[in-house]
Amino acid sequence: MAADFDPAAHLPDDLLERVRARAADVDRDNVFPHADLAELQDCGYLRILVPADRGGAGLSLAQASALQQRLAAAAPATALAVNMHLVWTAVARILRDRGDDALAFVQEGAADGEILAFGISEAGGDAVLFDSDTSATATADGGYAFTGTKIFTSLAPVWTSLGVHGRDDTDPDHPRLVFAFLPRDERVVTRDDWDTLGMRGTQSRTTELNGASATADRIVRVIDPADGVDPLQFAIFAAFELLVASVYAGIGRRALQLASEAVTGRVSKKTGKRRGEDPVVRARIGDMAIAHDGILLELAALTRDIDDVVDHGARWLPLLSGMKHRAVTTAQRIVDDAATSAGGGGFRSAHELSRLVRDVRAGTFHPSSPDSARQAAAAAWLDA
Repeated sequence: MAADFDPAAHLPDDLLERVRARAADVDRDNVFPHADLAELQDCGYLRILVPADRGGAGLSLAQASALQQRLAAAAPATALAVNMHLVWTAVARILRDRGDDALAFVQEGAADGEILAFGISEAGGDAVLFDSDTSATATADGGYAFTGTKIFTSLAPVWTSLGVHGRDDTDPDHPRLVFAFLPRDERVVTRDDWDTLGMRGTQSRTTELNGASATADRIVRVIDPADGVDPLQFAIFAAFELLVASVYAGIGRRALQLASEAVTGRVSKKTGKRRGEDPVVRARIGDMAIAHDGILLELAALTRDIDDVVDHGARWLPLLSGMKHRAVTTAQRIVDDAATSAGGGGFRSAHELSRLVRDVRAGTFHPSSPDSARQAAAAAWLDA
């Protein structure tokens, strides 16, 4: 990461405090954080990964990861929602760095104010990027029409361009996967069905595609699965896993901060000493800090390797899925220990830790699943 990189230049402290102040209301009312998005758009945050020559800040993935950790510490749901836009701009950057400018229109659109959403997840779709139950039918003008149902579509109320995939079964013996971007029109139906335990502000609603059409210039790839992992699939996987991991690393940091403040400010009636002087409490905080340091270092290393076009070969997929899995499970442990450290006050709905306890649970449901991450890691050792 560049030595002169200043996170506050892209996410000012006063903006973050306003975002944090709104987070409880967004969660309680189960609404989209429109005010947060407006401020982030105004400060150029949605363009951080767009190259400078295309109207953006030209930041690296490592720098974007650090910023997403910072935003997530203020409002996890806002960070996770914005994450899905940043994933596509990161994919465009990863491909361009490797000589593929197929997503130039994504970078140009983001620079012009487009809001990009992620329409890949499907119910029961454990193959995720590598198969789809959505049908993709070629149209006479060289585009494709998509029919199917996508779930967990974050930014549902506000997106202007939806990245999707579907399967073309014209030749049943040789199906093709089609990746494209769709505009919002009457053939795209967004259900108002987001009522969840946590991460409520993402408004990741179900999206029905009813012959929704992508024009030829918005068809990014038509992939033969028999050819192995396409660079586009790799770029999506890398950007998604690392940026999702960044959000949960940010949640862990905020929980650690809240726990530290809680034990520093309380005095034991039994000993007359501050709780932060209790050896048991100090050991718990120390374990949380050590665990958090580990995921920060790993995130920094893997995002830097993506930026530097390091080739880990077949090791990349288990490294990336393992990173996301570790970030989520570590953040969950940190949040749980933070709640224990803070005491009964953290159990009240009005306490920020109460929301973090719920928000951090969402990490289990993002691809890669815990089982998938374990299988990928095992395969690297057992199937070589």
